[in-house]
Amino acid sequence: MLNHTTHPGLRARKAAAAAVVLSAGLLATGCGLQPATSYVPATGPGSITEVVDGAPLTVTSKNFTEQLILGKISVLAAQAAGFEVTDLTNVPGSQPVRELMLAGQADITWEYTGTAWLTYLGKPEGIPDQEEQWQAVYEADLANGLTWGEPAPLNNTYAMAVRSEAVEELGGISTISEIAELPVEERTFCIEAEFNSRPDGMNPMLAHYGMERGAADGVPDDNIGIYDTGAVYSATDNGDCNFGEVFSTDGRIDALDLTVLEDDQNFFPAYNAAPVYFTETLEESPELEEVFSQIAPTLTDEALREMNLQVDVEGEEPADVAFDFMVEQGFITEPEGPLGEE
Repeated sequence: MLNHTTHPGLRARKAAAAAVVLSAGLLATGCGLQPATSYVPATGPGSITEVVDGAPLTVTSKNFTEQLILGKISVLAAQAAGFEVTDLTNVPGSQPVRELMLAGQADITWEYTGTAWLTYLGKPEGIPDQEEQWQAVYEADLANGLTWGEPAPLNNTYAMAVRSEAVEELGGISTISEIAELPVEERTFCIEAEFNSRPDGMNPMLAHYGMERGAADGVPDDNIGIYDTGAVYSATDNGDCNFGEVFSTDGRIDALDLTVLEDDQNFFPAYNAAPVYFTETLEESPELEEVFSQIAPTLTDEALREMNLQVDVEGEEPADVAFDFMVEQGFITEPEGPLGEE
């Protein structure tokens, strides 16, 4: 184990941050900001070993399923590495999480490259190339006191999916560009209202792939159904349309046996998840990056679809799903005694 002495200034900042977080927890009842439960299962040693001796670390995340899972993975990993962890996952909204990170009131989160580029940094267009998009946000956020770690393969971007039993009926379709080769009457879509009007949504996607919306030889308006949020998945599975707009890591893709089409002409912006560190913390505890560089490569679209499914469809707790994943990957082990709480 490496000995680690925390810089006095960092300890003071942590103490101040803890006071702010506690105050927020007491006062936020009226605005909906509730601290997440700090429950995670007890762990045993695995490939992640103790590299620091009680350095303070605050983990944060947004409040949707995938983010809760990633947040709990971070808590488990940091505890296994010897950090004294404050669990500040389950924060409602992207912007509050961003503000916690910018202010140094949180030390690590998992963020999406496209979200940072388009929403936080205010750029007009995303970058479809995943490596280029990560490099762009990495360089831009250094000036904001944040350092991006290497991205995971998981790319939680928009995608087009088809019910698997229809793949062969549609000529073995596997890419979005092949939609344009189908008869016009087979080019039917289920989409959400937001996707219908986004600059990276329906109309630009069709144009990018050589299909004009509203044209008799493109995609007639009658071929497009607008659905409430979340209803697209069941509508696609029910055959209301051939192609549904989905998020590429949503657990319902597997639960409903949908097949995701390859974005073979790289239309959709990249939304790879990566660990983002408060730079001062990373300078004080560089071992942190080594810990998460082990984890990131294992977080694929398929892995997150399975974990999201376990929470959203099967009703499992995010902390338990994260624990099982970490054990399966060998990062941690189950303790010899009964599982407890950290």
